[in-house]
Amino acid sequence: MKTVLVASSKGGVGKTTIATHLAAQSALEGLQTALVDADPQNSSTRWAQRRAALESAVLPLDGTRRKGWNRQLPADTQRLVIDAPAGAMAEELEVFLDLADAVIVPIQPSTLDIEATVPFLDSLARHPRVRKGALRVGLLGNKLKPWTHASQQSVDLLRQWPYPLVAQLRDSQAYVVMTALGKSLFDYHSAQVREHQADWAPLLRWLRK
Repeated sequence: MKTVLVASSKGGVGKTTIATHLAAQSALEGLQTALVDADPQNSSTRWAQRRAALESAVLPLDGTRRKGWNRQLPADTQRLVIDAPAGAMAEELEVFLDLADAVIVPIQPSTLDIEATVPFLDSLARHPRVRKGALRVGLLGNKLKPWTHASQQSVDLLRQWPYPLVAQLRDSQAYVVMTALGKSLFDYHSAQVREHQADWAPLLRWLRK
């Protein structure tokens, strides 16, 4: 079972959108997929409930208490995605960091978001598995507007950080619409959607390593 933790100490960076899209993509590949919702807002759980009637349904698990959710995890689960609570630092995510194969940290292209992420990355760096290289950490530029100077500057800055920039997702209302329906961009095949799906390709390749 491969486990992916989506986490950030900054709220509003698109953490739940990333987690639900990763879960949908895995389920659409035919993998038995579960989604641990550790955020008290329960947005991932509501998304999974709206998706329940699809063949590519994702099993939601309540992770808000950090312990006990794994007792309800089916033995045949092949992919586990964890939507961490906003604002949590590495110390509060210990139970998930001990389990994860990879951590994805979404960051928006603003000075405030980037500065707010630095303490979180510092806390991750102190975790034994990250320090030893046993737990990979990847940065994800989210809600980017590639045609703007601000986004370009943010990407250049992120590339200088000690963790790899594993994807650049452009800003789009499509994510809001899909999440509200319990769907994802991977559920559709129009030309416009395929352009957005291409943004995810580097991240999916990184996760498969």
